[in-house]
Amino acid sequence: MTLSLAKTPPASEDELLARAGSVAGRSVGELAMKAQVRIPKQMRRAKGLAGQLLEQFLGADAGSKAEPDFRGLGIELKTLPVHEGRPKESTFVSTIELDRLGDTDFEDSVVWHKLRRVLWMPIEADPSVELPHRRFGAAILWSPDDDQRRTLQDDYERVAELVLRGRIDEITGHLGDALQVRPKAAHGGVRERAPEGIGGGYQWTGPRGFYLRPGFTAGILERAFR
Repeated sequence: MTLSLAKTPPASEDELLARAGSVAGRSVGELAMKAQVRIPKQMRRAKGLAGQLLEQFLGADAGSKAEPDFRGLGIELKTLPVHEGRPKESTFVSTIELDRLGDTDFEDSVVWHKLRRVLWMPIEADPSVELPHRRFGAAILWSPDDDQRRTLQDDYERVAELVLRGRIDEITGHLGDALQVRPKAAHGGVRERAPEGIGGGYQWTGPRGFYLRPGFTAGILERAFR
C-alpha cells in the first residue's frame, strides 16, 4: 500500500484504518524521509517524534486542543512502545486540571473523551534498535468494554475525591488499577492551584497528568492479537 502524507482528516473509521495499514511495517526513518523531517541524533530530543509523524500521515486535526486527535470521528491516536511483546512504559492520557477535577464527572472528563475510542499504533521499543529503524505494528481500533470502563471510572473518581478534599499528598503513582497519576511539569518549580479542602481555599502543588498503566495496555494488546 502506498505511503503518503494525509491532505485531509479521514472521513470514516475505514479510511483511517486504511491509512494506518499503509504505515504498518514501515520504519520511523521511512516516515521521516517522506515527510522531510530530520530525526535528532539524541533520543531525548526525538521524544514524541513517532506520534507527530503518525499525525501527519493519518490526518489528525486536533492539534494541541483537549479533544480526540481525529475530531470528526471522535478517535484518539496513541503510539504504544512495545518490547518483547509487552508495553514498555505507561501511556499519557491528559493533564489534570486540579482546580476543576472535583467538579467534573467522569462522563464529561477529558480522560473519557480521549479514551472512548482509541487508535493504538504499536511501535518497536527495543533499546538495541536505533529510532530510525524502529517499525510500526498493526493498528488496533479500541473502545473500553464495560469492565474496562468501570475500572477507568473508579480510578478517576478516586483521584477526583482526593483532590476535592485537598488530600493531594495521598495521590501517588501507586494509586489506581488502570489510571496512574504522575508529575507532569518541565521542572520542579512549576506550580498550579488545587483545592485545599471542603471548607474552601486553595493550595499550590506540582502539575500532574493521567497515564494508563502498562498492565492495562498489555491487556488491550493481548485481546487484539490472541
